Amino acid sequence: MQRHHYTASALLFAGLIVSVIASREFLSMYAPDPVFPSDHCSSQRMLSDYSSGIRGTAGDTPVYIFDSGEPGATILLLGGTHPNETAGSIAATIVTENARPVKGRLIVVPQACASGFTATDPLEGFPTHFTLTTKSGERTFRFGSRGGNPIHQWPDPLVYRHYPSGQQLSGLESRNLNRSYPGKEDGTFMQQVGHAFVRLIEQEKVDVAFDLHEAAPEVMIINAIITHEKGNDIAANAVLNLEFEDLKYSLEISPKNFHGLSHREWGDATPVIPFLMETSNPIQGRLRGVTNEALILEGNDPFYRTAAELGNVRITYEKEGEPLSLRVARHLQGFRTLVAAFNEQFPEKSVLVEGIPDYQAVLQQGAGSFLK
Repeated sequence: MQRHHYTASALLFAGLIVSVIASREFLSMYAPDPVFPSDHCSSQRMLSDYSSGIRGTAGDTPVYIFDSGEPGATILLLGGTHPNETAGSIAATIVTENARPVKGRLIVVPQACASGFTATDPLEGFPTHFTLTTKSGERTFRFGSRGGNPIHQWPDPLVYRHYPSGQQLSGLESRNLNRSYPGKEDGTFMQQVGHAFVRLIEQEKVDVAFDLHEAAPEVMIINAIITHEKGNDIAANAVLNLEFEDLKYSLEISPKNFHGLSHREWGDATPVIPFLMETSNPIQGRLRGVTNEALILEGNDPFYRTAAELGNVRITYEKEGEPLSLRVARHLQGFRTLVAAFNEQFPEKSVLVEGIPDYQAVLQQGAGSFLK
């Protein structure tokens, strides 16, 4: 009996240790990734300042404002609309931590879907965190889910009906921030978050807005700039200039009959000129093999390499695969080039922000080199 007592006690103790370790990992998803804005950040607000209904909820998120004090346009940059699309949130964080406004204003939200950073997508085997090496040490970030945490909006309907169009989508899309626009002040949790972003655009009189995303290598919109028809000329000019830098981006026009997306609803609901950019991320795809932190950082997957060799995906796989630094570099260069094209078309409202690293700098030094 005494032997069984010792065995039971040991198993209970081991179970308690496992529970503590698991609970710490679970709770770590609720600790926001710290962002260290540059000394040129003039003010920090919360998204709930634009729509109080999300105050105190998991939908609230910091908004960083860089005001040069000189007249010019106001630019909005969102990362983390889909938290598992890491290049978007890291690129927006780099802008926040390095920006020096010279003319006009820049507003950055690095973690747009704050709720989605608190969970990972079920049955995908995604890691919860990944680590980048900065000049002063390692820095860990959460790898979130595509949509908001189901704890914050439950249950998913069988069919999601977009407001106000009534367009029917999969019930899972009810937690997708990029299917929620223009939002609804008294709607679902995610509709309220979408409404807050539209209110931000309206109240801050944003002229041009950017939403940074990633997609699976087999998806047709990878390495693309998607624009509302308002931005056709700006996007075409930017794509041409990027070609001169040997960077290929496809130009996609926002479908008028596909509702809820930033590049459609922001442009329809407000005066802003919206753009959405996509990079190619193997961890998003269905052909991937081992799903771990290395795939986030290195983007190197043997199954995608084989598919590329067979000509079955749009990307060309080189030795370096699709690493995070490459994807971040593309986002930052696309952003810089689109802003320059906006300035060319609207010189009376031009905006100038220094300190944002260019493509070659990020590619050569790594994304972590530009994080504090």
